[in-house]
Order: sequence, then C-alpha cells, then structure tokens
Amino acid sequence: MHLFSRSWTALRTAVAELPDEDFAQPSGCAGWLVRDLVCHLVIDAQDVLITLVTPAATEPTRDAVTYWDVAETPPTGDDPLDALIVRLAAAYEEPRLLKFHLDDVGSAAGRAAELADPGLRVATRDEVLTAGDYLAAYVLEWTLHHLDLVAHLPEVAGPPAEGLGRSREMLEKIAGAAFPASFSDKDALLVGTGRRAPSDAEKAALGELAAKLPLVLG
Repeated sequence: MHLFSRSWTALRTAVAELPDEDFAQPSGCAGWLVRDLVCHLVIDAQDVLITLVTPAATEPTRDAVTYWDVAETPPTGDDPLDALIVRLAAAYEEPRLLKFHLDDVGSAAGRAAELADPGLRVATRDEVLTAGDYLAAYVLEWTLHHLDLVAHLPEVAGPPAEGLGRSREMLEKIAGAAFPASFSDKDALLVGTGRRAPSDAEKAALGELAAKLPLVLG
C-alpha cells in the first residue's frame, strides 16, 4: 500500500511540474505523446476508483503478479482504445486542463487506496483480487509509465528507487527468471518490457532469458 502511494504521488508530481511544451514531446509509449500518456493516466485512475468500489464475493483468481497478461507483440498505437486516448487527449487542448483532471481524479484514487482494506476482494477485468494485490500490481503500472513519461525528458525526475526495485521483482516473477545483476532496475524494466532493445553485451548477459523478451504486459 505504501509503495502504491509513493509511486503514484511521484508520478502525479512529475506531471504537475511539466512545462506546457513538454506535453507535445514523445513519450516512451509507441505512438503516444506525453499528453496522450497523461490522458491514459486519468483513465487508469478512474479504473482504480471503480475497482476499489467493486467488491467480489468469490475467491481471488489472480494476485499482483498473475494480474498481468503477457502479449506476444508490442503495441503499435493502432489499437482502437489507444487511438481513442489520442483523440481524447487532443480534446483537452490546454495542458493545464489535463493536469487539473489528473490531479482531481488521481488524488481521489490515491485517497481511496489509502482507505482500502488490503484484504477486501475486488473485481476487475472479469477477475478477482484482494485490494492489496490489485494496488501492488499498480506499482508496476505507475513505475513503467513514469519511465515512459521521462523517456525523452531527461531533466524530469524518474520513479522512486523502491518502486523500481519492487517492479523489477514482479517482472522477474512474470518472466520466471532473474535479470543479470549487471542490469540496473531501470534497465531491467526497459529491456524486459521492450521499451528499448538490449545491447549486444546485455543480450549476451541475458542468456536464455533473452528469448522470452520482451514481456508485453497488458
């Protein structure tokens, strides 16, 4: 629960401090500008709010690691929902409006997470998780999108170190193997999820794990 709040607060703070011109810069998500990514974060915050008030009576079917589905190919930006995000982000016209909406809905999602009972069973995507596992899964979501936010904005602060470390642990569990110790947490996440290609030296260090990458999470 602490890592969810820490990661989410850091990401929202980074967005709030962006100058307007940065919203037109590319993000680390294929086909998305920074403004598109921020619009997606608004949708994510809404999902958190919806899920935390959607109780389930059955046993959990997923946990923080198995919450993620792994696709075979990276997104291209052509998915209908991805395209909708781009149109919706453009409709805001002024970055201050997008910042306001993220702060408004994002703050509410943060408060809901702090108030949630970790043992509460909640339903989302036709699956059941405890609220604690659901919020733990979102540490990975926030951390990866924070890396996406700063991909072409080196002057902007990146995600918290503890979020990077926990996200690496989750990605290694998803992969079923550990990344080499020579990989920083950031590099493990970027290479592991296909956000950048490994160098020849990194590919050699990955060994058999290289064949499993990238892990496209959805």
